[in-house]
Amino acid sequence: MDLIFIEGFVGETVIGIHESELHRPQPLVIDVHAGLPHARACNTDRIADTIDYGVVTERLRRLLVEHRLTLLEAFAEKIAEILIDEFGARWVRVKVVKPRKFADVSAVGVQIERIAPEPESRRSGHSAAVVQLLASGMLPGKR
Repeated sequence: MDLIFIEGFVGETVIGIHESELHRPQPLVIDVHAGLPHARACNTDRIADTIDYGVVTERLRRLLVEHRLTLLEAFAEKIAEILIDEFGARWVRVKVVKPRKFADVSAVGVQIERIAPEPESRRSGHSAAVVQLLASGMLPGKR
């Protein structure tokens, strides 16, 4: 697995559950690690064959403006979905931090990991093989 990562991305957004968080943007620090099974760019040297960091950071900036989420967990989940659905990542780790949220704590936040669902073609091939076994009378536990 090849990892493409962005660490320390800083942006501001309105997010939170407390009244004091709902009226003005606050800083977030975002780390993203996206896995690709052997990025083709290793062989082709073409940006089109990998995940473009610049495009991901632009997408993160847009998300910071457009989202209407309240919890960091949901925000991190949305980032993971974007990386999988829009950028083709097979695995992602997303960390979202509110720095200096409390006077006596340097940061609070959440980190999640997600794996992309298997492509439909692979799943249907496996299902077809199971159906063929069942149709041939080769049922598990039967002799």
